[in-house]
Amino acid sequence: MPWWAWIAVGAILLGSELFFVDAQFYLVFVGAAALVVGALTVAGLQPPEWLQWALFALLSASAMLGFRARIYARLRPPLPRMQTDPRGETLTLPATLPPGESCRLEYRGSFWTARNAGPVVITAGGRARIERVDGLTLIVHADL
Repeated sequence: MPWWAWIAVGAILLGSELFFVDAQFYLVFVGAAALVVGALTVAGLQPPEWLQWALFALLSASAMLGFRARIYARLRPPLPRMQTDPRGETLTLPATLPPGESCRLEYRGSFWTARNAGPVVITAGGRARIERVDGLTLIVHADL
């Protein structure tokens, strides 16, 4: 294959990965291998066509296996875990809540039952921290 065809194929693969298709970073290495083979033929090395294809396959496979996971992880780090449960959040209690007792409150647009699991009385308007959720009951303790 002529040098310009290798460069054109490499540019098309790189461009399609970077601008149009999210192929999870595979086409970048295939395109780079095509560019390297094209650059070698421009530099004056004129290997036979079978050797160009073998070099292209070898460069593509070795680059993908050797570098793809590390580069992809660096460019697209995993998203941080999102906390979907209310554990650790604070809320304001509408009524005085002695230890072991329960009351109704509105939290996140819904009505919940809150039970005081701590040893301290939480006064009306006091802050409480959610320890855990047990069904539709928020287990809370005083936020000191």
